[in-house]
Amino acid sequence: MKIRMITDSASDLLSPHRPEVTVLPMTITFGEEQFRDGVDLTHRQFYEKLIEGEELPTTSQIAPAQFEEAFRDAVEAGESVVAVVLSSKLSGTYQSACIAAEEFPGKVFVVDSANATIGERILVERGLELMDQGLDAAAIAAKLDEEKADIRLVALLDTLEYLKRGGRVSASVALVGGLLAIKPVVAVQDGEVVVLGKARGSKNGNNLLVQEIRKTSGVDFDRPYLLGYAGLNDSLLQKYIADSAALWEGQADSLPTGTVGGTIGTHVGPGAIAVAFFRKS
Repeated sequence: MKIRMITDSASDLLSPHRPEVTVLPMTITFGEEQFRDGVDLTHRQFYEKLIEGEELPTTSQIAPAQFEEAFRDAVEAGESVVAVVLSSKLSGTYQSACIAAEEFPGKVFVVDSANATIGERILVERGLELMDQGLDAAAIAAKLDEEKADIRLVALLDTLEYLKRGGRVSASVALVGGLLAIKPVVAVQDGEVVVLGKARGSKNGNNLLVQEIRKTSGVDFDRPYLLGYAGLNDSLLQKYIADSAALWEGQADSLPTGTVGGTIGTHVGPGAIAVAFFRKS
């Protein structure tokens, strides 16, 4: 039986990727305006609006009815479904997918990625690898549930401003952080965003990011890995790649990169860089 992979736009997996993949858009609201993430609003347009605007945008979860329609289309086409969705601790999207999946027992399998943005994306890409190996939908979902614990997503933020706007740090902390060029390093752990540490200046921030990667058992280059950036250009990411060459040399001919979209970009702001990989097990 053919398999369809369905994910949400929080994975920042821009369509079209592969014909077996469907990306359902989250809704991003700027003031009175609503946009479908990745459909009506590109990542670049999102950051242009974010930088120009005073208010933070809001993101809405995908409704059960949207999932049900996508699941039904796949099942009626003779496909079974693996749905990989944004961490249940960050959004109600997983719950929506589970409600919709109840209509299709044995046909639709929902996986809580326990991650976001490029961390969620590499789990989808791992699912495609398993699909290509000939596993059925139930086996793919079970394997992804098992392997997602190996994913590490670590990011270096350029500013505390957007954490302040979202109420995650105080105005005084953000002010001092700006004056001292403090760069926080954050990660997704157990499905939630946590601050691992703070560094003064970009170079120290890059060093801290490298240290956090080295703390793991190493990057498993046999499974998907990805570097991402938030904002209008990738200059900070390219600097990081140059500064951290020792991590990649002799392991990867090229480093795949992507953009971090609005679902997470709202909270980190432009200038953030991120690394997602499976640790060696």
